[in-house]
Amino acid sequence: MTTWPTGVRGLAWGADHNPEQWPESVWAEDVALMRRAGVNLVSVGIFSWALIEVEEGRYEFGWLDRALDRLHEGGVRVDLATATASPPPWLTTAYPEVLPETAGGVRLSHGSRQSYCPSSGVYREKAVALARALAERYREHPALAAWHVGNEYGCHVSRCFCDRCAVAFRAWLRARYGDLEPLNEAWGTAFWSQRYGSWEQVLPPRATPSLGNPGQLLDFDRFSSDALLELFTAERDVLREVTPGVPVTTNFMVTWTFGALDYWRWAAEVDFVSNDHYTRAEDPERHVELAFSADLVRGLAGGRPWLLMEHSTSAVNWQRRNLAKEPGELRRNSFQHVARGADGTLFFQWRQSRAGAERYHSAMVPHAGPDTRVFREVERVGAEYARLAELVGSTVEASVALVYDWQSRWALGQPAHPTADFSYQDHALALYRALWRAGVTVDFVPPGADLSGYAAAVLPALYLVDDATPYERYVEGGGRLLVTYLSGITDGRGHVHLGGYPGAFRELLGVRTEEFHPLGEGAAVALDDGSTARVWTEDLRTEGAEVLASYADGPLAGVPAVTRNDRGDGAAWYLACGLTGDGLDRLVRGVLAHAGVPRGPEGVEVVRRRGERAGAPVSWLVAVNHGGGDAELPAAGVELLSGERVTGRVVVPAGGVVVVRGEV
Repeated sequence: MTTWPTGVRGLAWGADHNPEQWPESVWAEDVALMRRAGVNLVSVGIFSWALIEVEEGRYEFGWLDRALDRLHEGGVRVDLATATASPPPWLTTAYPEVLPETAGGVRLSHGSRQSYCPSSGVYREKAVALARALAERYREHPALAAWHVGNEYGCHVSRCFCDRCAVAFRAWLRARYGDLEPLNEAWGTAFWSQRYGSWEQVLPPRATPSLGNPGQLLDFDRFSSDALLELFTAERDVLREVTPGVPVTTNFMVTWTFGALDYWRWAAEVDFVSNDHYTRAEDPERHVELAFSADLVRGLAGGRPWLLMEHSTSAVNWQRRNLAKEPGELRRNSFQHVARGADGTLFFQWRQSRAGAERYHSAMVPHAGPDTRVFREVERVGAEYARLAELVGSTVEASVALVYDWQSRWALGQPAHPTADFSYQDHALALYRALWRAGVTVDFVPPGADLSGYAAAVLPALYLVDDATPYERYVEGGGRLLVTYLSGITDGRGHVHLGGYPGAFRELLGVRTEEFHPLGEGAAVALDDGSTARVWTEDLRTEGAEVLASYADGPLAGVPAVTRNDRGDGAAWYLACGLTGDGLDRLVRGVLAHAGVPRGPEGVEVVRRRGERAGAPVSWLVAVNHGGGDAELPAAGVELLSGERVTGRVVVPAGGVVVVRGEV
């Protein structure tokens, strides 16, 4: 099976290209500018359904034929979309049952994108038919490098609550539970007189007078992720049938804005993992979240190279304040993704739109044209990527694992938890930020993954845990494990482990919490080691664990807040409070030191990729300096961007990048 876009030489570099938005007189200039910028891969046709199937069953491929021919003549490979991301108005008008419904029963209309219900048989039939027509038309086209199914599944309609989804949800539940008694037990329907006596009574979690059932909410999240995945695999299977040698992907959204799909399940269904990522413009440390997301995508790819399908050259159009990127930020962002395992980075989009909802979203060719700072930076990075072809296929090594769980994220995002101030994503990112500041490269792994290859591992709020045995085995074998509050609280159904918190992890951690003590809005408490905690505290008792820090004030003064329990050849830490800033950094660095993990340089992001060159093992040090002053690093080899030999030290300019090839 092919697992990378065919015919792409070196690192992939390009964009989402939308020739249908422009008169054909512009297309020749586009290809000329692509060659000038070093573009070698573009996505085409993502939102083109209405222009390909102009009415039901009538296809007009002429414009797409000409666009692909011109790209091929210019030496640009094509990631061809199935165009099913946005049903055309003729479809939703003729078949209004295709449209999705909100939990409150409001049917959404066409007029933007993703206006379809994932359980709609009509949508699936029409989408699969279009995918087949495209595959049969272009299976021999010389520009075809990969298939791009849909687009950002679940971005706008991640959950639909219509009657068709009710039927599909029941079928999903039948497959999961068999009959109603296990369902009633799993959902705890004895509470509030919710027991179901027939399948017809079971509904999606629509708007109700009060709080919904947590088990129902969690299972509906699982179902909804699976329902969208079935849409993807339906198209994918047709493409594999017609074009078996062409790899198939869809663009994930592993970013701070989105968490609706369980990408651990999705990653197993694509031929190569691709992702869209956009930074939060007003976050001064947005490059840290970028690193978090890139490492998480590499984890989804199983450590193999992956493709950044979209990011922005400058401002986006959908944040409250769409700030332009700083000079050099486009370049730094691109190299960050490459450092963390991407074998290519593409943008949305090639040419900035004149009309439509995204007309103020930046592009490789801005409204002002190629005589601009953005395009000059695009040209520079394109030329630099051409010098880095030898990185293709190499991998990233990491000594620390972070367990990330979308299902725990869903469960903790439900209402009626001890505090509304907790965010799973923010919590995981805070721990990652402490690891990033320590200069440590992180692998993301799913719950239950084998951790034996890692010196240390972090479990941020692993809420849904049936069995802690894999983590106990890891610690006993010599691993160092940091477990945070809100871990092990419930089993996979959402039923609380009785006997005290943190439930499944009590024995491993040697602690027992009697009661949660979340803090009031904006409140903070001090710890006796000088740290500060916000959002969360617990009334904790030790049962064998060593106390590392206790509360210095507040109602829990003197109560343990951070502990360590030595077990077997390893140790397990418990963070029972919302440590912030320097306190969290010190804790994480203490765990790393105990595990013998060396710290990296401060103030500059450094990652190593490893592979082979001319049959010999080599490594590439990729360093990105986000600061305002030059940084100096130990290194030896050849700096590939300049071609200069490095003997002992290399300077990373302020806001700059270096890539040094050295022998292993």
